[in-house]
Amino acid sequence: MSLGLEANFDLGMRVNVDATRIVLEALRKTCSGVVDDSVIPTPQSSYGAEKIVCETLFNEYTRRGFVNGFVLRFPTISVRPGKPTAAASSFLSGMTRESLAGKECVVPIEDRSFKSWVCSSQTLVHNLLHTLSLPRDALPSHIRQINVPGICVTVQEMIDSLEKVGGKDKLGFIQEKGDAELKAILLSWPTRFDNSQAFTLGFKPDELFEQAVRDYYETEVVQQ
Repeated sequence: MSLGLEANFDLGMRVNVDATRIVLEALRKTCSGVVDDSVIPTPQSSYGAEKIVCETLFNEYTRRGFVNGFVLRFPTISVRPGKPTAAASSFLSGMTRESLAGKECVVPIEDRSFKSWVCSSQTLVHNLLHTLSLPRDALPSHIRQINVPGICVTVQEMIDSLEKVGGKDKLGFIQEKGDAELKAILLSWPTRFDNSQAFTLGFKPDELFEQAVRDYYETEVVQQ
């Protein structure tokens, strides 16, 4: 290798330098960066594509003056009360909700470092109500999207929060079983957001996921 490339400089540059640069450029162009409100969504699911259609309709109806609409792009809501749903993100609430109820929850991704962008139901309600106070000219009439603030948490952090609030015995209801189809959807979701616009408009974020678990426990378990 070293001797051969002494004899063939062009080959060495192509194999070692150019190939490395090509790999880095491919990563630069495909790895997701920080998402702000101006980033055009490229959904990889039918659900996401349908939401983009709805966003376009809200923008057009507001631009034409038919409605005064704002499009709120929610993080995954956790902990969501109620029954499990068919959403790929259902386990992000189920880990807490089902476990505290003594029911099994299947986590479809076996990597506990997997990150999700989430918001508690209490904070979401606060931000929904805040939206009602926004003036029409808070955003341009044809661009009404707002990325609602969230926090980034790992599966492990969710498990730790459950243990702190509900006790170690609740962890036995969590079953980790990889699901390739669900994993593909989950890995297509961004986890890094710039919420500068939302903060400027007066929206607030959660501080700790553990508080979301405590709020759920106090309102949905203790008071029931």
